[in-house]
Amino acid sequence: MAALTLDRWNFALGDGRPLAVIAGLNVLEDLGLALDVGRHLQDVAGRLGLPFIFKASFDKANRSSINSYRGPGLEAGLKMLAEVKSRLNVPICTDLHEEGQAEAVAAVADLVQIPAFLCRQTDLVVATARATHAAGGLLHVKKGQFLAPADCRNILDKVVEATGAHMTILCERGVSFGYNNLVVDMLGIPLMQEMGCPVTIDATHAVQLPGAVVGSNGASTGGRRSGVPVLARAAVAAGADGVFLEFHPEPDKALCDGPSALPLEAAETVLTQLKAVHDAVHGA
Repeated sequence: MAALTLDRWNFALGDGRPLAVIAGLNVLEDLGLALDVGRHLQDVAGRLGLPFIFKASFDKANRSSINSYRGPGLEAGLKMLAEVKSRLNVPICTDLHEEGQAEAVAAVADLVQIPAFLCRQTDLVVATARATHAAGGLLHVKKGQFLAPADCRNILDKVVEATGAHMTILCERGVSFGYNNLVVDMLGIPLMQEMGCPVTIDATHAVQLPGAVVGSNGASTGGRRSGVPVLARAAVAAGADGVFLEFHPEPDKALCDGPSALPLEAAETVLTQLKAVHDAVHGA
């Protein structure tokens, strides 16, 4: 497995490189919060020698309820992310949901993300891959909750056929296990790496309990926040090349997916532990 790089940022993951950290907010709330969270995570990752990409969504289109907070939207959200990128001098990760968003998103984001529920949408994958490749970025594809690890080969093939480039990072985020529950099969991480791509773990969304909040009639997603570090450590021990984590200064007040977010103050402890696990696995 070759490492993938963002040369402008001196960023690399895979092939025994340092553990990559893709972390930030679930969704943009305001610029001040994004800067505060980004600066804190950047400082922690820097002290630990871990390559860092700031992540936040401008729109959460996949919501349980039509009344759920979705974010500032494409135009305002990309402007906010560009400001974070400029002020903190940090690469950006964000996701998109429609083919028509690809060029605008790729112009700002260095790592463009395909959401799990959309990972088999061929036109979206192809358009995003082409725009991201033209802009010099990388693609981060969440493995759908309905896919086996081996099924991801088709996604990788689509990207290569569309761009001629190996530019995809696959992300494990759990598989549907009955109703309102997800499980993570750690054996899937090396299986996906055998396809020739780096693999990350989205420990945040892997602890979700979709539609499981009591009294919400399926309109709210729950989460098991305490399980995030557990799954992250297990995945890194299984060989994951990077971690995807979401934080918030006050998770219970977060406007979206607070039950799965970690408190920002926990970042140093969690990332220190993950670095130690990664170093042990790779003999550092």
